[in-house]
Amino acid sequence: MRKNKTRDLCLCAVFAALTAVGAFIKIPVPVCPFTLQLLFTTLAGLLIGKKLGALSVAVYVIIGLLGVPVFTQGGGFGYVLQPTFGYLIGYIAGTYLTGAIAQGSKEPTFLRLLAASLGGLLVVYLFGMIYLYIICNYVLDAAYTVGYVVLYCFVLAVPGDIVLCGVASVIAKRLRPVLMKGEIM
Repeated sequence: MRKNKTRDLCLCAVFAALTAVGAFIKIPVPVCPFTLQLLFTTLAGLLIGKKLGALSVAVYVIIGLLGVPVFTQGGGFGYVLQPTFGYLIGYIAGTYLTGAIAQGSKEPTFLRLLAASLGGLLVVYLFGMIYLYIICNYVLDAAYTVGYVVLYCFVLAVPGDIVLCGVASVIAKRLRPVLMKGEIM
């Protein structure tokens, strides 16, 4: 059982804020912009665990849906019709999985942290690409083929995100011992 709920709430708020900041650090590429959101959502799972990490990302998404312009292209409930909204849902699920894999060991190795990060990345891409395909083809009537979605939303985007997973794993390996002393995990 958690001993310091105030600290947990603060950590959730910090990671929700970092995720919002990560949305504005972006490199424009066709269809799906490259941002640092993945770095911060991955770190949330690795550092504060599956439940708190996913909660922090869910708070970020809810704030954006309520109209605060924290997403890469604004905010508001209408954002659910943006083709990239699936990635936001994927961040929640991916953060949970990342945290679950990382929490499976008291002192995970770098490879375990990297595997957790890559597992979360896979979930983000699955949610994002499926949602983009469905919204574009069945709601927005913008005929995207599966091949187009895979090329622009996976092949061209995944190398940078794999690097972010590596960076997150290195950071987490260094910070986890410090955070464990405060009984966060």
